[in-house]
Amino acid sequence: MNAKANSIGDNTREKARELQEKLYLAAKKSATRRFHALYDKIYRMDILEQGWDQVKENKGSPGVDEESIEDFIRTGELENLGEIQAALMNKKYRPRKVKRIYIPKPDGRQRPLGIPTIRDRIVQASTKYVMEPIFEVDFLDCSYGFRPNRSANQALEEIRRAMNNYYEVVLDADIKGFFDNIDHEQMLSFVQQRISDRRVLKLIRKWLKCGVMDSGVVYESELGTPQGGVISPLLANIYLHEFDKFWTTQDEVRGKLVRYADDFVILFRTMEDAERGLQLVRNKLEELGLELNEEKTDIIDTRKGKKGFDFLGFHVRQVYSKPRWGYYAQMWPSARSMNRIRAKIKEFMGKPSTPLRSLEDVIRTLNPILRGWMNYYRFGNSSKHFNLIDRYVQERLGNWWRKKINTRGAKWRHYFPPERLKACGVQILTGNVIYWKHYRKLKEEGHRRAV
Repeated sequence: MNAKANSIGDNTREKARELQEKLYLAAKKSATRRFHALYDKIYRMDILEQGWDQVKENKGSPGVDEESIEDFIRTGELENLGEIQAALMNKKYRPRKVKRIYIPKPDGRQRPLGIPTIRDRIVQASTKYVMEPIFEVDFLDCSYGFRPNRSANQALEEIRRAMNNYYEVVLDADIKGFFDNIDHEQMLSFVQQRISDRRVLKLIRKWLKCGVMDSGVVYESELGTPQGGVISPLLANIYLHEFDKFWTTQDEVRGKLVRYADDFVILFRTMEDAERGLQLVRNKLEELGLELNEEKTDIIDTRKGKKGFDFLGFHVRQVYSKPRWGYYAQMWPSARSMNRIRAKIKEFMGKPSTPLRSLEDVIRTLNPILRGWMNYYRFGNSSKHFNLIDRYVQERLGNWWRKKINTRGAKWRHYFPPERLKACGVQILTGNVIYWKHYRKLKEEGHRRAV
């Protein structure tokens, strides 16, 4: 039975990919084509299954109906997908309110997240799966966030190359409450540039207007799209694609835009260009119903290492290189990123129950935390910072072991010297940095082997 299920799954994925490829090629063939028959693709069972696979993989908490992923599986995946399909086919699908939760930010404030129900997330994922290849054709190279085969590391590498090409004055911009201030009518008008199927547009409008439930109180949605919705990143990219188009076609100033979702920087060669560019950005965002967060927006002169800036968790700065006799852009984990990983390690190691666990069990839990952080920050100039985190892990493990054996005599180094740290199987960060030129070489070699 498992072999059959896997066979069906592979066939489903292949059919779904074929649809995406057809939509992509059709959109690429004509820049003005508008798609008018997409709704029936969304409720195709292979697309719904693809959407469910994505939701299941991302996990996440229940929405307002309290149905969890485990509940959805227990009551029958195919039966539940059949119910969703029937609701869409009969035009009886109605999204539930979005559940509002808050997660703490490093500055002490709270970021609101919107959690749709499992079923709404499946429909959103299926819709995104159908829409994404159409808009991917139009999206520009300056956009890196939440797109297939694009990453934050690629955005950072583009910044590094631009700075080394004398684009050293940086407009570090922050949009004030972007997801809360998206104008619904403008959003739909941008979607309509490629999609004319009224049923799909109506579906998107329902998600934009469905409202939020916050601590049992319902609030109507006049602006914005909830952070946390599966389709929200795609809608955000569609909305800010208008900004990308404006910037890359304007000819008043020369500046390289690098955008990751609603975070972006623009790199200039002179301070005058940057100041003029800032005004152009303000004007265009105002047209889109958005504004800059002036407290977090700054023009930074990075020439000769005067200042650096933080972007996507990295600190970027010009550093003098003796062998090359000049300043070159480097990047490493920001102070905030270092504090976050330390806090995460400390939180786990400091739990009252942790001393009761075995060393193997502790490392089994600790390693995924370290490995995930390492895999993101290994591209760049992170060697020194990796070494600092290794020493911090060594210290926390030493103090943990001292508590475990209930002694206060020797220092933590006595219990966890470097050789024991390596021998116990904990993830060592030092030595795992990969510079971008090496990464590209490895990728090219892997591609040749695959061909």
